[in-house]
Amino acid sequence: MNLVVPGLTYFDLIVRVLAAFLAGIIVGVERESHGRAAGMRTTILVCVAACLAMLLSAALSANLVEVSNIMARPDPARLAAGVLSGMGFLGAGSILRNGNRVQGLTTAATLWFVTMIGLAFGAGYLLLGAIGVFVMGLVLFVLPPIERLVKNDWYATVTICARLNALSDDEIRQMVAAQGVRVKGMELDYDLAQQMKTVRCEVKFKRDDGFGLSSKVMQTLILQESIVSASWR
Repeated sequence: MNLVVPGLTYFDLIVRVLAAFLAGIIVGVERESHGRAAGMRTTILVCVAACLAMLLSAALSANLVEVSNIMARPDPARLAAGVLSGMGFLGAGSILRNGNRVQGLTTAATLWFVTMIGLAFGAGYLLLGAIGVFVMGLVLFVLPPIERLVKNDWYATVTICARLNALSDDEIRQMVAAQGVRVKGMELDYDLAQQMKTVRCEVKFKRDDGFGLSSKVMQTLILQESIVSASWR
């Protein structure tokens, strides 16, 4: 017995939706364990919704439409393309900026990826969808320990409030750089009425050295009598 889509049985539909459901669980468990905004329920809903969209697209394309006495079939890729475009808004909502760090990019990419997996399962390409799940499993479960071995760069902002004529801007920059960080840029604010200035240094350093370097920089700065306050963010 066919249902909705010509050529598909109840069993075919259940297998495709169930495959998308299981893929959403596999991906969602990893996101949920890390406390991400898009957890298991989100990935399941996204993946199954994409699968249903593809099944609906296949059903629509199976129906012949008469346009100007010419029998035509609707394009099955249009609905899938619309789903992917809509996922851009959902993924953008999971990206947050926290100071100098941007969080949520992996979650956004994960949502986009499970959408593709759901579309593959919905279209009946079970092997292709399974390969996608396997690749995503490698990326989310196997690669993180390897990724932690890479000494990547981190960034921070050192904000210094000092008396206007005590230390020059270049002296402050050299003082910060002497502690082992690289100063990428500086912003200066002068308060002539209070005879104070605020110097913001954008610094770069290796992630593993972050805690030690921040302590060294702060200890060096607070020992200067002309520096009123200093912060590391």
